[in-house]
Amino acid sequence: MDPQTLIAFALTFSLIAFSPGLCMTLAMTLGISIGVKRTLWMMIGELSGIIVVGASAIFGIATLMLQYSQVFDVALYAAAVYLVWTALRTWRASADVKVSGRGIGMSNRQLIAAGFITATSNPKAWIFDASLLPTFINPDQAIVPQAVILLSIIVVIEFICLLIYASGGRALMELLTRRGLDHWLNRIAALMMFGVAIWLVLS
Repeated sequence: MDPQTLIAFALTFSLIAFSPGLCMTLAMTLGISIGVKRTLWMMIGELSGIIVVGASAIFGIATLMLQYSQVFDVALYAAAVYLVWTALRTWRASADVKVSGRGIGMSNRQLIAAGFITATSNPKAWIFDASLLPTFINPDQAIVPQAVILLSIIVVIEFICLLIYASGGRALMELLTRRGLDHWLNRIAALMMFGVAIWLVLS
């Protein structure tokens, strides 16, 4: 793949990735509630999810999946229920637990699952990737090496954006803690997570 194509793809995807979305909102929410370090577990799941979606788009599986909207309906509602349940736990958690860094009591596996489910259950992500990624594939060249390059660019850009959003959440947490408003951390994180769940359903 020529450098101009890669630069054009990186710029296009950067604009989309950095804009507020489901995964970025979740990263900020967890940055508030459990800090950046533990949010990395969610990022592992989210990045794995976007690799699945991106690879499916490149190899044409996304087009087939989009024809079966009921699959996405089930995934959307399951993800929304999971996030609502997590939000309720966050709301009920004590502020001192959050400040101590233990967060809402989600295990590393649960954080990975939350990221993966959020990344793969949004039809808009499938539609976007299915319409964008194939346009950057040269049919006269081997598809697998091109797919690896494009997916690598996606992972790097997405990871940077997730870190920025999670760090913003952490900064908000520290600001509220310094001002003695740490009792609001639970509620802010819970409301944002409720928002992600609603966003999933409405999408």
